[in-house]
Amino acid sequence: MRVFVTGASGWIGSAIVPELVEAGHEVTGLARSAAAAAVVEARGAAVVPGSVEDLGVLREAAAKADAVVHLAFRHDIAFDGGFADAVASDVAAIEAMGAGLPPGGAIAVAAGMLGHGPGGRPTTERDGATPGGVGEARRPPSDAALALAGRGLRPSVVRLSPTVHGEGDAGFLATLVDLAREHGVSGFPGDGTARWPAVHRRDAARLLRLAIEVAPAGSVLHAVADEGIPVREIAGTIGRRLGVPVRSIPPERVDEHFGFLGLFLRIDGPASAALTQEVTGWEPRELGLLEDLAQGHYFASGASGGKWG
Repeated sequence: MRVFVTGASGWIGSAIVPELVEAGHEVTGLARSAAAAAVVEARGAAVVPGSVEDLGVLREAAAKADAVVHLAFRHDIAFDGGFADAVASDVAAIEAMGAGLPPGGAIAVAAGMLGHGPGGRPTTERDGATPGGVGEARRPPSDAALALAGRGLRPSVVRLSPTVHGEGDAGFLATLVDLAREHGVSGFPGDGTARWPAVHRRDAARLLRLAIEVAPAGSVLHAVADEGIPVREIAGTIGRRLGVPVRSIPPERVDEHFGFLGLFLRIDGPASAALTQEVTGWEPRELGLLEDLAQGHYFASGASGGKWG
């Protein structure tokens, strides 16, 4: 297939591009800068210059493709008080690409995992967003994607674990390592029983490929390998590796200690991928989160860069 990828130079995008190329697909990737274009080309894809704000570019690129993998999200404005604007921009981008894709075309849209299901048990692919939670805030792009089935397309939504880990990760896990260094303690909120699902970057990339290859129209898929690791176990592994104490952070100090991560660390969000495996045949092959932490790359000097990736 001819596949157009947004976010092609990002953390997951730079894994999905070679995954698609190695599977025999012809890949083009959106790139908003010369540096991003170099990353896309180095991984074997052609470059489409532009950003997710360029709706005409998105529509035209999708029109030349058989499938789209949509990973880009405007974190630049989302983390600067413009979350609603970032969500609205995402909906517009999805609708533009849906308008361009030829009949029968596939589109896989990345979404977040946390904030779905009733709680108390692993969230399944059939569970919707929890009212008033973080999942509901990001629901409109998923709804826009699934609605494309009514236009004769084959959409799927791939909910990504909050931790998509691997060497080079600069996201949640790397931030926790940075915070433990900064504070001299590896902390966890409250009793630390809140559970995080996780998946290795290469496993997530394989699922995204399978989503456009075989997932039925309207599928919701879960990129989950570790169903739910208690955050105190993650903190414990980090503390042992850094040689710093592992401690509970009281509720009144969670936001001060963890910053924006405090909101997510409080959520007990175990999730299952059983239905995803049944529908697509996907099975995780890579290291689990705690095993990956044990490899040491998260603790190398300058590994995270202290930024969101």
